[in-house]
Amino acid sequence: MMIKDQNKYNILIVEDNPGDLVLIKDYLWEQIEEPHILHSKNYSEAAAIISFGKPVFDVILLDLSLPDKSGQNLVIDILKIAGSVPVIILTGYTGINFSVKSISMGVSDYLIKDDLNPTSLYKSITYCIERKKSISLLKESEKRYSDLFRLNPQPMWVYDPSNYKFTQVNKAAIDHYGYSEEEFLSMNIMDIRPKQYFAEVMAAGAKDYPGEIFKGKFIHFKKSGEAIEVEIFSNFVMINNKEFKLVIANDITEKTLIEHQITRAIIKTQEDERYEIGAELHDNVCQILATSRISLGMLKESLDPAALQLFTQCREYIDLAIDEIRNLSHRLAPAFFNDSTLEQAFEILLSTFNIEEKYKTTLYFDKALAKLDIDRELQLNLYRILQEQLRNILKYAQGTKIEVDVILNKDRLKMRIADDGIGFNKNMIKKGIGLANMKRRTELFFGKLEVFTSPGNGCEILIDIPLTGQENKSLIYY
Repeated sequence: MMIKDQNKYNILIVEDNPGDLVLIKDYLWEQIEEPHILHSKNYSEAAAIISFGKPVFDVILLDLSLPDKSGQNLVIDILKIAGSVPVIILTGYTGINFSVKSISMGVSDYLIKDDLNPTSLYKSITYCIERKKSISLLKESEKRYSDLFRLNPQPMWVYDPSNYKFTQVNKAAIDHYGYSEEEFLSMNIMDIRPKQYFAEVMAAGAKDYPGEIFKGKFIHFKKSGEAIEVEIFSNFVMINNKEFKLVIANDITEKTLIEHQITRAIIKTQEDERYEIGAELHDNVCQILATSRISLGMLKESLDPAALQLFTQCREYIDLAIDEIRNLSHRLAPAFFNDSTLEQAFEILLSTFNIEEKYKTTLYFDKALAKLDIDRELQLNLYRILQEQLRNILKYAQGTKIEVDVILNKDRLKMRIADDGIGFNKNMIKKGIGLANMKRRTELFFGKLEVFTSPGNGCEILIDIPLTGQENKSLIYY
């Protein structure tokens, strides 16, 4: 039997859809013993409830579209009256740009209703409450800093930005990371991070400005060697007339693990369905067409010359249909499902996408990869990434060349997909579902996806995935 959270939570739900309201309440009661829930169906009611001042809410769950206010204006106004209360948006709108913007405006989390479940909602609420507490501590006056630092339940430390050395750590950091205080003070912040990402950590630190709270996600290592994903909040503090960086580290490994498990389950379901459809097309529909072609051929001798041209045309149409269905089935069910190699699957994919020979395609596949037993799930996701980008190239690029390189470099698999098309401005174009899918598939394997493009200069996608440590696929390297 699941043990429910015994804490008393005062929760305001601002939602005008009765069905969604019932579902959200059910999710809360499934995880919390006795949540105290108030409801308003529009902004005006919510404002009146919050202004009354009782009860003091722990969190506000906000639908993004209400009868009397919606979107950015709703977010701005609700944040004004919410004060320090965390606001979590629950919406059916999946626009990544607005979700990022709302977080930067002060929203604590942005959850898609279709992806919601009791665990994810509960964890978001508890994380947001703790996060809000931690951020508020950063804004406390310096005279209270010492006590708040030492007693904070979240891991915290101070480091010198001139040499990155730890200068102070709190008890929570010592307990969570496993290093003693003496060990911490002999280290710098790079000692708890993957070496290949030192440059990115330094670049992120260079973007910090006094008075602004920096937020980012990074991979850290505990003393035991365990990798964890943390959400970092940092700001400059003055200690003895010298500028230091104060950091709060929120371990979100478990949250990320749950999100990746859900993603993997979705991808597996999609792949199973694709393979079933592809196999049915290949084994059933193609056979029917082949039989029809044979039967049609038996009529040839009995046809008069006037009908022979129509006969030939019908047979050509059947042959074309068979070829198209075979190509489609191969895309739906990659060749390596049937013991072919990833290289062969890539070759077939490139040929089926280039039937009209509009592009000059080149494929380089590192021979060293043939000696490795690459995880089948990784192979499938690499195939889908290439498939997705080929769709983008054929639809938008207007180029003449496609280059695909897959190499092995120091236990890291690197894949490059490039075209000589028209390119685009990354800062102007909205992030599409295709790019998000490729990024999500890469991140499932500790990987990193980068896009290099500009108007008139084609597009280059670089995938970098470590082939070691794949036993823990829940973490994302940033």
